[in-house]
Amino acid sequence: MSPLLRTSLIAVFVVGMSGVAMGEQISKRQYPGVQNFSRVDVTIACGGATTPAAIQAVKADGFTSIVNLRAADEPGANVGDEASAAQAAGIQYFHLPFKAAAPDTAIVDRFLAVVVEPTNQPVFIHCATANRVAALWLIKRVRLDGWTVDEALTEADAIGLTSEPLRQFALGFLGRGAHQ
Repeated sequence: MSPLLRTSLIAVFVVGMSGVAMGEQISKRQYPGVQNFSRVDVTIACGGATTPAAIQAVKADGFTSIVNLRAADEPGANVGDEASAAQAAGIQYFHLPFKAAAPDTAIVDRFLAVVVEPTNQPVFIHCATANRVAALWLIKRVRLDGWTVDEALTEADAIGLTSEPLRQFALGFLGRGAHQ
């Protein structure tokens, strides 16, 4: 095999595998007390509505922190009870209320700081459906991990990004959409 052909085959393999790694590493599973649970990698899991009773299982799975993106006034949010359950379990708890109807870029900045801090990992991130989680995770992947927007969108869709306004907010935050 010629060196040029060998190099070309290696390049095709590496590019193909990076797509597999980025697009297929998310694993969905049933998780008692958590809707739409997705394991992204060894340091991050995402979900939708999470009951305070699920916090012990989150701790047992090795998570050291929780980021809750739900506003306290959302129906079923149980922010106070969840914070108490996290404290009782010895899990760091970050409440970053991110409202889909009025996204706050300051919350995005705080989110990014929390999820990249090594002492907070592994971290479980949740909102009501995983839409807000996926939108913020999309921003994190592009801004901090160097992913392309298309790669990050594929992963965000797999996590649960179905809201077009949140998709546009994330793209706008990244300088690629209607919102800035």
